[in-house]
Amino acid sequence: MFTEGFLGRRIREGTVDDVMDDLEVVLLQSDVALPVVERLRKDLRRDLAGKKLRFGVESEEAIRRSLEQSVRSILTQPPFDLAAAVRATPTKPYVILFVGVNGTGKTTTVAKLAGWLRGQGLSCVIAAGDTFRAGAIEQLLVHGERLGIRVVRQQEGSDPAAVAFDAVAHARAKSVDVVLVDTAGRQHTNDNLIEEAKKIRRVVSPSLTLFVGDALSGHDVVEQAKLFQKAIGVDGVVLTKLDADAKGGAALSVAYVTKKPILFVGVGQGYADFRPFDPEWMVRRLFAEDVAA
Repeated sequence: MFTEGFLGRRIREGTVDDVMDDLEVVLLQSDVALPVVERLRKDLRRDLAGKKLRFGVESEEAIRRSLEQSVRSILTQPPFDLAAAVRATPTKPYVILFVGVNGTGKTTTVAKLAGWLRGQGLSCVIAAGDTFRAGAIEQLLVHGERLGIRVVRQQEGSDPAAVAFDAVAHARAKSVDVVLVDTAGRQHTNDNLIEEAKKIRRVVSPSLTLFVGDALSGHDVVEQAKLFQKAIGVDGVVLTKLDADAKGGAALSVAYVTKKPILFVGVGQGYADFRPFDPEWMVRRLFAEDVAA
């Protein structure tokens, strides 16, 4: 283990750095971003420097406790109850804008959140704002039919902001609680699509903007989150495919880099495989073996 050779004697500043040098390799291989590694290093030095620990389990557990507490503090944000926030909004609808690159499961996430909201007793409508891909519109129509939820759409290539506007107008006329606005997957280098996202924000003034990221994309999801945060601004994060992410570093890194809460996670293909994020579940998943999704 990485603590071998450092146990059973007073842990000095340099020794903690040696421990962290070995641990850093493991963390980076687990998709933990370098700024997070540096934060863990700082916390470990603070917690262990100057302490005399007996050889074996005591030293191992001290390091483990320090890392767990650091991870918990990064993942734990002020609680946000989406259903309560929707109910407390005086003027309906509550508008949620989804941003992220193609291939992350963003469109499916829109449908899953629609199903979750319905389970909370809230009505919603979906705006098919990814008008650049006919497949995205068709995908939402299928989801809408399965869920019994209205999908507002226009033809492929139409103005996404106009689709979002129509969905909000429909929701207001029908007293619908929530509008979920899908958008085209966009990279930070595509200035036209970034401007389109900004236009949608100006037109519908979303109550909440969510970045959807693929947990399996490793360090890429961290860079994507940073870029969307800078270009558009996000209020929270949804991570998909977390059930297949054996490493878990992406969740930790996105939370630290954006300083925004992870609100929901996707843990499977079905509509029910979508849940509010529980930091303690993630801590157990990162530090314990055989933790079920």
